[in-house]
Formats: sequence, structure tokens, C-alpha cells
Amino acid sequence: MVWVFLILLGLSGVILWASRMTYRLVFYNLNHKEQDIYVVPPGDQYEKIADLMLRQIYELDQLPFEQLCITARDGIKLAARYYHFRDGAPVQIQFHGYRGNGVREYSGGCKIAEKLGFNAIVVDERAHGKSGGHTITFGIKERYDCVDWANYARNRFGERTPIILSGVSMGAATVLMASELELPANVVAITADCPYSSPGAIIRKVCRDIRLPSMVAYPFVVLGALVFGRFKLWESSAVKAVRNTRIPIQLIHGDDDRFVPCDMSREIYNACAGPKRLDTFPDAGHGLCCLVDPQKYEEVFTSFLRSCGVIK
Repeated sequence: MVWVFLILLGLSGVILWASRMTYRLVFYNLNHKEQDIYVVPPGDQYEKIADLMLRQIYELDQLPFEQLCITARDGIKLAARYYHFRDGAPVQIQFHGYRGNGVREYSGGCKIAEKLGFNAIVVDERAHGKSGGHTITFGIKERYDCVDWANYARNRFGERTPIILSGVSMGAATVLMASELELPANVVAITADCPYSSPGAIIRKVCRDIRLPSMVAYPFVVLGALVFGRFKLWESSAVKAVRNTRIPIQLIHGDDDRFVPCDMSREIYNACAGPKRLDTFPDAGHGLCCLVDPQKYEEVFTSFLRSCGVIK
């Protein structure tokens, strides 16, 4: 019996160690406040448009902005940049992707907001940029941060100011997961650029990409999130949330997305219970629709907002 106990104890230790390692690899982001917003992601799809991306990042970074700070419901300090383009205008709240940053990923989106006369809140998601925390939760806790930012915008700009929630990649999944929560009534539209269908689905897909058996690795990821990150990875998903909202949703996705498959947006689109729209870009990689074809991106975004009554 002693040997059995020792073996079980040893196995438990190995399981906890493996879970902690996966937590550190997947969810932990220690030095995010030192992140360089001018670093372009690796890969040939980004290299082709790196110069354009860097130029747009620089242009947005040079614009005057107000540094914002709110406290999330779990006590974490959240930061954002506020770009004011016009008095009394709609407010677009923008959420970036996994280990990304808003200035880089919304440098093109802010150009469109400025052109349309919208004001923009460019969010640093928790465990990113100037925001606090070290655990990325793939939208599970970030969806509540999204609600907190929407409430901030309502309280500051008034209940009659239209609010648009927008996100790229993890940010897109976040705004979709937030869609079923208690959002202010003046949240009139959601735009989600290359969202994943659920946290579990994208993690299992990445496991397959790196030739790691997902059936073996995924349980350690789930346990690491639960024990060390203190969140349930299965608690919400974009597919589940959009079944329970009537807020108009626009899905945007590149057909050449090699990280988050375009079929995930199609799955979300099919699950949407309310007004919905899906726009795909044939030659665009992950999060690159706005850079690959900015004219089409502006056209489909404007058309969607016009259908929501935000633009006359």
C-alpha cells in the first residue's frame, strides 16, 4: 500500500508540474509592459506588408491621446488609449489579439474610425501593455473587462452615444463572448475580425499545428488554467454566446488565415441568433484583412454600420 501511495503521489506531482509548465507557456505573460509595439509578427504573410504596418503604427502612435485607466471587477487595473476625433461621435472600443497590442492591430482600424468621425478607445487587454495582471484567459475573463469598458464609455459619453465593440483574433472572440452579457443598451454593433469559435478549439488546433497530440496535451492545459490561472477554459465560447444575443454582429475573416481557420467564423455565423453578416477576404492572412484590402475593409465596415443605423 505504501508503494501505491508513493506512485500516486509521484504521478500527482508530475501532473501538477506539467500543468504548471503548460500554464506558463500558454497563459502567462510576465514582461508585457516592456512590449515593443513596433515588432511585426514573424511569417511571410506579415513580411509582405511590414513596411505598411510599421508606417501605420507610427502614424497612430504619434497622434495625441488620453491615457485611460479603469479597475476590472476582479481588481486588476486596465489601461487604454482614447483617441478623440469628433465631439458627440460614436465610440468604437477596440480589443487586440493574443500577446498583441492595440496600436499595432488597430492602426488601420483607427484610420477608418477617424475618417468616419468616430472616437476610439484602444484597449490594452489584461496581461498586455500597460494593463495589470499576468494571466491571459482567451476571453473568459476578458469578456467581463469588455463590459466594464462599455460601461465606462456609457458613463463618460452618455447613454445616447452609440458604442461599437470591435476585436481582432482573441479580441474578436472576447467581444463575441461579451455579447450575451449585460451590456449597456447603447452598444449597437459588434465587429469581430478573425475570431476563434472557442478557447478550447483554437488551443487544440495549435497543438495539432506543432504536432503535439491534443488529446494528451489539452487536459494539462485545462488543468493549468484551472489551478494556476484560476479560470475555467470551457466556461464560455463565441459560438455559445452569439446564440444568446440580438446585437448585430459582423464577422470578418481572411480565407488565407493560417492561424485561426476561416471556418471558425462560418461556424459562429451559423450560430448567430440575431442580425449577422460575414465578409471574407480571399488573400488575407490572420488579422490582415484591413491591410491587404483597406478599401474593401472600409466599405464592408461602413455598410454594416449603416445597416445598424450608426451611419446615416
